[in-house]
Amino acid sequence: MEDKQKDLGGQLADSYRRDTNAMVLIFAQWCVNHDLDPLELYREAYPDQGVPPELAGMLELTVPKEEAGEIETGTLLNVLMAFDNEALAFVVRKRVSS
Repeated sequence: MEDKQKDLGGQLADSYRRDTNAMVLIFAQWCVNHDLDPLELYREAYPDQGVPPELAGMLELTVPKEEAGEIETGTLLNVLMAFDNEALAFVVRKRVSS
């Protein structure tokens, strides 16, 4: 039973990491699509934190906006909110409305 719990815990952790990486990639690609620097937006939202390695890693996976599909701002905001990134969602909203 204990091995099954460890295995389930590992699967959940892997799933969370994949989902988090997907959220970060959506954010990074949205920024590229809107000619914004994702690192700058992240630092504005979380000035007391360093840039997470996931963001740096996902930046390498973005494509030029001409090759990317459209990411609706509402979709990005929903994804950010689902991962409790309210401060980042606030910065995104502020950039879009200015």
